[in-house]
Amino acid sequence: MEKKNSVYIATSLDGYIADRNGGIAWLDSIQIPENEDMGYVNFTNEIDAMVMGRYTFETVLGFDVNWPYKKPVFVLSNSLNEIPESHRKKAYLVKGTVPQILEQIHNQGCTRLYIDGGVTIQSFLKEDLIDEMIITFFPILLGGGPTLFSDLPGTLQFELVESKVYFNQLVQQHFRRNRKD
Repeated sequence: MEKKNSVYIATSLDGYIADRNGGIAWLDSIQIPENEDMGYVNFTNEIDAMVMGRYTFETVLGFDVNWPYKKPVFVLSNSLNEIPESHRKKAYLVKGTVPQILEQIHNQGCTRLYIDGGVTIQSFLKEDLIDEMIITFFPILLGGGPTLFSDLPGTLQFELVESKVYFNQLVQQHFRRNRKD
């Protein structure tokens, strides 16, 4: 049973995943054709479940769309006490340290995980538990907001697997953790 933690996320050129107010409207700054998913569907076909923090979960709940995920979603939160009734069969609350959370999720048979949300990604990186990252860079400088990366206890070496350009504007890079150190 292969265990793999993957990130698929967009960021501004200056490394922000949301603007100063937590907004993500800047993601609409590039017109993306409706039938173009930039590899997202293939990526999600390869995962068993998604792991996100409370803030990301609440952001998704605020979208005016049906629940967008077909796989189980595990919500990391030490402050949230329960998942709203409307999403109890779709999302599951998990608490504890990152290793404890992973053990809980792995015990449910989910080993290939999509890690989403800035703080959650940073927490996994601090524990050296991210195996690959697919990052799409938008040609915009936000000048502030939540960042994708934060301080780490040490250096983590990644290798570039692939780089793609979409619509002559977006650069998507796929990195894999190089654990030869």
